[in-house]
Formats: sequence, C-alpha cells, structure tokens
Amino acid sequence: MGILFDQADVLLHLERLDDAGIDTLDFGVIGIDRENIVCRYNAYESQATALAPEKALQHPFFTSVAQCMNNFLVAQRFADALANGTSLDATIDYLLTWRMQPTKVLLRLLASPEYPTRYILVQRL
Repeated sequence: MGILFDQADVLLHLERLDDAGIDTLDFGVIGIDRENIVCRYNAYESQATALAPEKALQHPFFTSVAQCMNNFLVAQRFADALANGTSLDATIDYLLTWRMQPTKVLLRLLASPEYPTRYILVQRL
C-alpha cells in the first residue's frame, strides 16, 4: 500500500520509510531538522524543481533552498510548533516562486515533538 498525500497518519509512515522508500512517492517530500537543515529530499521533488539532492541536502531550507517559504505561512508555523512543543498538521494552498515559474501547489506541513524530522509535502496541482 502506498502513502497518500492526505493520509491521516502520513507522518508516522514517513518516519518509517528509508530514503529509497520516499523516492517512490508521487508527491514531493522535504524533511528538515530542528535547525531547518534539509535532511530528506525525495526524487519527485528533485525532478519537479530541477534541484539535485546534493544542492538541497544539508543546506538551510528557508534561506538557501526555498526562500519563497520563509514566511509566516510556512516557516513561522514550524517555528511556533517547535517553540510550543506542539504538533503541526496543516494543508495550505500555495504558490511556489523560488527558482521556478510560479507553480500552484498544496503544501502539507507536518511536525511532532515525537520526531526530530519535520516535513513539507508538496502536491502539484
């Protein structure tokens, strides 16, 4: 059974998948650590953005990889959840603009105090 973008327990499944497993998903998966450094970046997202994994992995997400998400809609939600020790599961309509032609997407922002990796899922519309 595959993992779906809007699946209720998707965070748990992402944590259980290795990098080869996230590469099989049909939506973008970006994992960031608590310092906002990219630690997971799947093949779907790499192809969609034309950004090779080595250009994303181990780089600051909000200042080097995706500056268009360094705002109150995305970055601040992760910062607030981390500061408050709360979970985050929010889906928002978004327009990606950094390093590409403007692209409409759904973003799903996922974080839990239980896991060190926080996720941004990207479903292109």
